[in-house]
Amino acid sequence: MEPYFSIIIPLFNEEENIPELYRRLTITMESLCKKEGIDKNLYEIIMINDGSKDRTWELIKELHKKDKKVKGVNLSRNFGQHPAIIGGLHYAKGEVIILMDGDLQDPPEEIPRLYEKYKEGYDIVYALRKTRDDPVYRKLLSKIFMKIFKKLTYIDTATRIGVFRVMGRKYMENFIKLGEKSKLGLALMGWMGFSQSYVEIERKARAAGKSKYSILKLYKLACDGIISFSNIFLYLHIGIYFGFIVALLSFLMGFYIVFKKLFYGIPISGYTSIIVSIFFLGGISLIILSIIAIYIGKIYEIVLNRPYYIVKDEEI
Repeated sequence: MEPYFSIIIPLFNEEENIPELYRRLTITMESLCKKEGIDKNLYEIIMINDGSKDRTWELIKELHKKDKKVKGVNLSRNFGQHPAIIGGLHYAKGEVIILMDGDLQDPPEEIPRLYEKYKEGYDIVYALRKTRDDPVYRKLLSKIFMKIFKKLTYIDTATRIGVFRVMGRKYMENFIKLGEKSKLGLALMGWMGFSQSYVEIERKARAAGKSKYSILKLYKLACDGIISFSNIFLYLHIGIYFGFIVALLSFLMGFYIVFKKLFYGIPISGYTSIIVSIFFLGGISLIILSIIAIYIGKIYEIVLNRPYYIVKDEEI
């Protein structure tokens, strides 16, 4: 018999969390199946190893040997959380699809609450973080990004949504058809429409280990998301920084020269004004060219049409 529930979990260097994740998840799912009056084995856990350097893949294989409901997909390298999740969606056979993180910040015990809301007739139900047990700087950066993302893009999403969600198979299949290759591809779920709702949960601290998202990775993810879903540019790489600095310094220099002329009577030489104008216009030009270059680079990536992820091994 095909599984009714498919739980998809991306994993990157999570060897410390896998045993406890498996234990709590199986208890929760067996209890949910019993409550719904279906066979307790009608669920599958699809763990995606996203290029881990620790024993994550070995632990997944061990779990598969003792419990065939655990399916493992080993990617050839680290492609990122969202590509790993979308890779897992291609393996899901269930009618109800559950996405969650593997660090136990998404409590498996909250799955029944999300499913109860889903049964009311919604196509997708998001876990809305009531509280978030993360460092203050991460919460602040996340809040700022989500507000900017919502303002600048055509994606309407709540600022407290993570990966944790429950959706129907039809919704999932339509999402896969989009073929989006952004590193923030899951954001398109809000763009698709359909009926959606939210359930507030308490987001816990990591059970073990450290977050795999450094400030630099979060920055790159944010930039990729905004570029992919907006025509308004906010990707300040070194060329744009330099352009702004040159333009600002040129403006200040010009202001200073005019100030001296007006208040101290110091004459302005033609050479000085020309140099200031050249530097100012050069800075503005550099900004514009940098913006164009980034978008051309994004188009180039799309034209190459490289795979979103590559599977190295499977334990199905």
